[in-house]
Amino acid sequence: MNILSIGNSFSQDAQRYLHRIAKADGFTLNTFNLYIGGCPLSLHYRNMLSEERAYTLEMNGESIGFKVSLKDALLNRDWDVVTIQQVSNLSPYYETYQPYLDKVVEYVRLCVPKAKIAIHQTWAYEQGSQRMNVELGYNDHVDMFKDIEASYKKAAEQINADLIIPSGKLFQRLIEAGIEKVHRDTSHAGFGLGRYALGLLWYSVLSGNGVKNNTFCDFDEEISEADIETAKECVAEICHVSLRDVK
Repeated sequence: MNILSIGNSFSQDAQRYLHRIAKADGFTLNTFNLYIGGCPLSLHYRNMLSEERAYTLEMNGESIGFKVSLKDALLNRDWDVVTIQQVSNLSPYYETYQPYLDKVVEYVRLCVPKAKIAIHQTWAYEQGSQRMNVELGYNDHVDMFKDIEASYKKAAEQINADLIIPSGKLFQRLIEAGIEKVHRDTSHAGFGLGRYALGLLWYSVLSGNGVKNNTFCDFDEEISEADIETAKECVAEICHVSLRDVK
């Protein structure tokens, strides 16, 4: 299975361990990320029009050291799934998605008509973060996530997406389950547990396989056995979420 993410640092977080999680399960899942830090849908749209080689290409969680255009990437191989997302600080506000979302997805379908389109639902910032409180005006991460969830649901319906990868929902569930730290800088996923949980979720949603017995354990930051089990349990609870569930 070949996965391409039209994303930014949040898809980078999600893909860090994804290939190796799948490999530990005997499943071939090749992951590619089009990386520009903080890239919104409006910039993806401009890059689409210009065909500029603006993206650093990442493969299986690692940078491979050269730049590509959106067109280069889309035509490079037969993609099974292409994921798309809004930048995190604009994710609560659906009015920022359009008309860019429609135009980029139309282009993706023109280039790779057989690929499934997945909405990557990003996550709320850490409780008490200055970005959340001052920049975005939220007092509670729960309220921020509610707006994120609503916006991505509307986006998925608008483009008739094949599925939603509910990363934001997963982070909320991890916090509810008692995980103290899922972020590393109040916004991005933690190098250990945060990225690991995202990888498990993406693997389960994309492959349809469970994660209970997955043996991957080569983390960039130590994770306790208890937190590993909690992550697996939370993913098992919500990995069935798809467009069919939210319509």
